[in-house]
Amino acid sequence: MSSPQRPAGPFTPRDFQLVLLRRMADHNPDLVADARRTLDASLADMREANKRWQAMVRSPRARSAAARYRSVLGRPESAAPRRIGDLDCEARQWPVPLWPDLRFEVLCGPDGQVWNEWLVRAPGAAAPALHTVEDLTAWSCTVDEAARAFAPARPLEGTAPTRWGLAFTAPDASGARHTVVAEFTWGLLQRTRTER
Repeated sequence: MSSPQRPAGPFTPRDFQLVLLRRMADHNPDLVADARRTLDASLADMREANKRWQAMVRSPRARSAAARYRSVLGRPESAAPRRIGDLDCEARQWPVPLWPDLRFEVLCGPDGQVWNEWLVRAPGAAAPALHTVEDLTAWSCTVDEAARAFAPARPLEGTAPTRWGLAFTAPDASGARHTVVAEFTWGLLQRTRTER
């Protein structure tokens, strides 16, 4: 039975997890439904959280993306300098209770601008064993894990700002090699399609 819709109040980490799920629902509605139940949230709760998030993002008085994440998720669990190519940034990470082995990571430039925002493996958490196409199940790995496991992988443009794609070659369980296109939402694998 669905939980009653909660009145609007402060935007919480629970609400943010519903925003993550809303983007994943197009690809994996059953997994999303199970996750909603874990959060004791109805479909209406998820839609309302997404609506409120979009209003915050698009508001003419919106705070910066970095400040918005801090206001919603609190102080980062970790914040560390990172160098990407010739650029220096800060990687800020927050726990995501729905996925205990993952962290929500935001890469911020020196001016506080957010360069990237996605789910990554938590420090110290075991990475998934990715050897064949069959290992690439929904929610099993992150973008960087798939790219490392099946290098060289070619990035593909996503269909929305929170979506990414990778193209690479991977064997199936019998050893036959396939061209694979993997689709990710918020950095987490959603689905793949293969070609011989």
